[in-house]
Amino acid sequence: MAEKKVAVVAIGGNSLIKDAKHQTVEDQYQAAKETTQHIADMIEAGWEVAIGHGNGPQVGFILRRSEIAARVEGMHEVPLDVCGADSQGAIGYALQQTLQNELFQRGIKKNVATVITQVLVDSADPAFGKPSKPIGGFMDEAEAKRRERELGWSVVEDAGRGWRRVVASPLPKEVVELDTVTALLNSGVVVITVGGGGIPVVDDGQGNYHGIAAVIDKDFASSQLARSVNADLFLISTAVEKVALNYGKPDQQWLDKITLAEAKALLADGKHFAKGSMAPKIQAIIWYLEAGGKQALITNPENIGRALAGETGTWIVP
Repeated sequence: MAEKKVAVVAIGGNSLIKDAKHQTVEDQYQAAKETTQHIADMIEAGWEVAIGHGNGPQVGFILRRSEIAARVEGMHEVPLDVCGADSQGAIGYALQQTLQNELFQRGIKKNVATVITQVLVDSADPAFGKPSKPIGGFMDEAEAKRRERELGWSVVEDAGRGWRRVVASPLPKEVVELDTVTALLNSGVVVITVGGGGIPVVDDGQGNYHGIAAVIDKDFASSQLARSVNADLFLISTAVEKVALNYGKPDQQWLDKITLAEAKALLADGKHFAKGSMAPKIQAIIWYLEAGGKQALITNPENIGRALAGETGTWIVP
């Protein structure tokens, strides 16, 4: 029997929202369906797959609903860690159902499961000293200062558009449900996990986990997962077919393949990869390869099959 090949595939939460006119649950379901068709190609080719996903827009929607319900109807607001759990369930449901349907139509007998996943972070992570990730809706200054005073929020003025809450973005240390994810993968189940970077939790020192208001980068969490399951491939699915140097400029240069050493040098240079988009993806892959990972790939969903055949995408190798 051929040895199993394990791939961790990270897809962005934004990839489920094509544009401002297609944000409904049904729109996101259709986008998930398109993405899972390409993941089904991987599975048909013999890969065992764990899927990580972003949730930035979706958590934003959940928070806004909570804020509006609290203001208009006096309902309780939903804590950020619970919003993360809600988004894991909803996005997982869309990915799980569309992928299961696609596999059934292809005659592939394989189960798909979503694991509500906690990710351990360090309460002493320096990120908690400088919260920088905006979440939720805009407020006027008076409301922002009231929440800062009464709820302990960190708030900032956001480019003249109003005030927003900001939270920390700490590094992932451990996937709490790793044993469960590994057991499912070993049983041939496709696992949807570390959704939105995982629900951030801290250890109180007594063996108890507690949710914390923070946001973990989904590529960093997927990298942590890929290292922990000894994945043969770490694939980041994003908005571009390949990684480019000088992206969007006249001297733009697409990259077909680079080494770990080249990736580290380009990231350190600071000129080529934007902090809010490509830089964390490259960093996530660097950590994976430094830990003994075999190969990594960045491409967009519709080109996953071609990229795996060596026809496109950017490969990063040791």
